[in-house]
Amino acid sequence: MLTISKESIEKNFRKYLSLVEQTGEDIIVTSDNVPLIKLTSLTRKRSVADAFQDVRGKIKYHEDVLQPETEEWGDI
Repeated sequence: MLTISKESIEKNFRKYLSLVEQTGEDIIVTSDNVPLIKLTSLTRKRSVADAFQDVRGKIKYHEDVLQPETEEWGDI
């Protein structure tokens, strides 16, 4: 998370808006080192690792997950 001053965002708003849009990183805007607002993307890009972080290490495979299951589902 990036922290910038109110003056900095006033001078470079387009730059910071583009940064949030491209990276999904949040920006905290401060005034006299006191947080005022948080600039965040509504469509955050998440990596695969982030998306499955809460279930990592909890899933167990008992068979070959790549084996076709045509018997159960029939031909598609």
